[in-house]
Amino acid sequence: MFFDVFSNIGLGLTVAASLQNLAYCSIGALLGTLVGVLPGIGPVTTVAMLLPISFTLEPTSALIMMAGIYYGAQYGGSTTAILINIPGEPSSVVTSLDGHQMARQGRAGPALGIAAIGSFFAGCVATFVIAFGAPPLAKLALQFGPAEYFSLMLCGLVAAIVLARGSVIKAIAMVVLGLLFGLAGSDVNSGIRRFTFGIQGLADGIEFVALSMAIYGVSEVAVNLEKKEEEVATVGVVGSLLPTMAELKYCTPSILRGTVLGSILGVLPGGGALLAAFAAYTLEKKVAKAPRNFGHGDIRGVAAPESANNAGAQTSFIPMLTLGIPSNPTMALMIGALMVHGITPGPRVMTDRPDLFWGVVASMWIGNLMLVVLNLPMVGIWVKLLRLPYRMMFPMIVGFCCIGAYTINTNITDIWVMAFFTVFGYFCLKLDCEPAPLILGFILGPMMEENLRRALLISRGDPGVFLQSPISIAFLVAAAGLLLIVAAPAIRAKREEALAE
Repeated sequence: MFFDVFSNIGLGLTVAASLQNLAYCSIGALLGTLVGVLPGIGPVTTVAMLLPISFTLEPTSALIMMAGIYYGAQYGGSTTAILINIPGEPSSVVTSLDGHQMARQGRAGPALGIAAIGSFFAGCVATFVIAFGAPPLAKLALQFGPAEYFSLMLCGLVAAIVLARGSVIKAIAMVVLGLLFGLAGSDVNSGIRRFTFGIQGLADGIEFVALSMAIYGVSEVAVNLEKKEEEVATVGVVGSLLPTMAELKYCTPSILRGTVLGSILGVLPGGGALLAAFAAYTLEKKVAKAPRNFGHGDIRGVAAPESANNAGAQTSFIPMLTLGIPSNPTMALMIGALMVHGITPGPRVMTDRPDLFWGVVASMWIGNLMLVVLNLPMVGIWVKLLRLPYRMMFPMIVGFCCIGAYTINTNITDIWVMAFFTVFGYFCLKLDCEPAPLILGFILGPMMEENLRRALLISRGDPGVFLQSPISIAFLVAAAGLLLIVAAPAIRAKREEALAE
């Protein structure tokens, strides 16, 4: 097995080291850092806007670029969180608690340095986790039948509901709406149109690019425009970016704990960088050796969450590439991109397209190295970009979304679809309904329906087919258990308290 993995890593390095893929990896890392620095423009919005461009690229190059944007944003978000207390990414909110206090104490350099070291180490380790953990998982998934896949997707959606921010009822409603939106169009078996309301342009279903651009592009812009723009604080002297050997030794256990926790939580549906960062900081406050000074400039409060969010960002590729299950909205967008290229995400990607799978995995090592080189020397440039008013950027974002939505199919209906979901997404955000469960439901809905119908067709309509396989039963029990746990008053109160924090 080890020989096969290293052989495949060699194949991946050959693919990732081509001039074309190196260029797209650097573009993704640079764009990721940029959107991580700028508040209000996250990796989801950026990937949504770049979907039309990605369809003109080779699938491997497109996925390498989008992957670079995702994990690059985790690096960029920490820079402004530490220097001026403006987290560019939600996962960097935790970093700002101690990172900015260190900057105010004249220790911005070590804070930035330990964030980069922890991120680089965690990213490299998480890539090894993908390389060694994905093949056996994909091998197991090849044994899945329709019943097992349906139960797995159901469990994934329930986990996304439990881990979603805000009300559980609202998260369930968003998942159900996503499932219904995903079923619009022509029935695969009969060809009968459903939920199209007589609109010819919806015969092939709701265009994923139009929906994602509306909710994560234009709606986000509308909400962000309502926020009052604060003047960016000035940055003091950063000083040496290298932490001392004593600080590095002091932070090593925190980096290791953050890496392990982030690698595990990144795989969970609804997990990823945000959940990993918060969990790592909470764990660190409980287990770190005294003296503890968290919230007042403890360097371990930077090392742990930065290691965790980068590890979580990268291991979230495991369920996407091996099972075809998105663990967060960015992964859902990447699944949509692969589907447009005619590639069905799942266990067969590793055998049918080894160049794509291992090329993306190997590109993560290259991308992590590029991010260290890009981030630290260019700190001053990233901070100066924050002086660009958001009101100057939003017309470009809206224009780019409209052009991208139209050029996919040159179908004017897609523009109207985007307009509808822009209004819909705006009200969802105002009502504090997180859009991530809707996107996951939209992506998984057609696949769940297909596997449900296949399973019932094989069993001649007997629903007991879902209880005949131990794997299917395990997923159904896990889904029921998650719902019961979150329904318990004590657990629900703890969940709401953690989310509020």
